[in-house]
Amino acid sequence: MRDITIKVIPHSKQRYDTSGDYWIDKRGTIQVRISRSKNWRSEALVLIHELTEMFLCIDRRVSFKAIDRFDMKFEGDGEPGDEPKAPYYRQHRFATRIERLLAKELRVNWKAYEAGL
Repeated sequence: MRDITIKVIPHSKQRYDTSGDYWIDKRGTIQVRISRSKNWRSEALVLIHELTEMFLCIDRRVSFKAIDRFDMKFEGDGEPGDEPKAPYYRQHRFATRIERLLAKELRVNWKAYEAGL
């Protein structure tokens, strides 16, 4: 297991227009960035989504570089991971299911949460 650094940052400081991001830095540390929100529950949901997706990508050998290339070129509507051509589509969809389960347990309205991202 590698070291993981998790930070909550202003959305404007993300590498691209996203609420959650992860990559491996030059030292081999996994970096995770979550956009700051008015509600800690929203930050927690994004974090759980990103960690779930990331661990599944590691397990399935989906390259973080391939994810970055796809995400940073994406011009469609919605999240890049929802696009069936995304190299991490299955991992993203599974992470969304986990995120939705946690949202229900944390009493977060999913529609309101999605609209706020």
